[in-house]
Amino acid sequence: MHDGHNRQINYLRVSVTDRCNFRCAYCMPEQGVPMLSHDDILSYEEMFRVIRVLSQHGISKIRLTGGEPLVRRGITGFIRSIADLNTITDISLTTNGSLLAGMAGELKAAGLKRVNISLDTIDPERFRCITGGGDVAAVIKGIQTALAVGLMPVKLNVVLTNIISKYDVAYFVDLIHREPVSIRFIEYMPIGDARVGPGPSIAEIKKMINSSGRGTLKPTLDIHGNGPAKYFCLPQAKGSFGFITPISEHFCGACNRIRLTADGKIKPCLLSNQEVDIKEALRSGAGDDEIAKLFYAIITSKPEGHTLSNSGNPTNFFRKMSQIGG
Repeated sequence: MHDGHNRQINYLRVSVTDRCNFRCAYCMPEQGVPMLSHDDILSYEEMFRVIRVLSQHGISKIRLTGGEPLVRRGITGFIRSIADLNTITDISLTTNGSLLAGMAGELKAAGLKRVNISLDTIDPERFRCITGGGDVAAVIKGIQTALAVGLMPVKLNVVLTNIISKYDVAYFVDLIHREPVSIRFIEYMPIGDARVGPGPSIAEIKKMINSSGRGTLKPTLDIHGNGPAKYFCLPQAKGSFGFITPISEHFCGACNRIRLTADGKIKPCLLSNQEVDIKEALRSGAGDDEIAKLFYAIITSKPEGHTLSNSGNPTNFFRKMSQIGG
């Protein structure tokens, strides 16, 4: 399955819910967003049908997102059904980690291979502030449990907002020496009504790491999945650092993904308002061939690249990050 710019599309991100038990300042406005009704959300059966059809046309990698995917009941069974498809080679999940400690074992047994966990600061008070009341201790316990049950590689996503400090960076340097985790620093993207601003640049983060007294960052040739991060290691470290630059050095030319929102919209690009409703086709008796043709039409229209760095205006986006799934 190739788009109009000859990029192979083999990766589908599925937002299983718009609900979340956090209110992260860069993801959702303080007052929250209107929750979708039960009928507006795709059922697991509808999502599975989309995955099954697309897996016959080149999609082989699935990532489950939200909102927070672990708040939706039945997620373990949904993962198990996806894992039963021999055309799907990788199932991963992005989570805030707060519920992971109690679910990691069953998720692994169902067929989940790996997790990405958000951890923007390790300071308890700043963590409560940026997440709208979250408990960083619960997230750290989730990380430890994911490592223990083998949801590998465990990747930690750190959005570079103005809340991150040098103490967080020092903690992350220590963590990759203790645990085989990949910590990815992600440039802040101004989508929606964010309540935080951009923090240190990638160059500034690298300088902090190199000044930690634990050696100098060196590029690593190890493959850490199919994402856009560029990875670096430190001497004697078990883990690594990744740097994701959607604004300063975008990677649109190698984009291999499309997104299915919880309310049944296909988004060919995260940083675009372009989307197509698939729910109506699913609920009006469309056959598998019709569903596949609709997806080919969507993929053909996938833009060559985003224009966020040109506009820089967060009000250009009518969906909040929590409604897309990242």
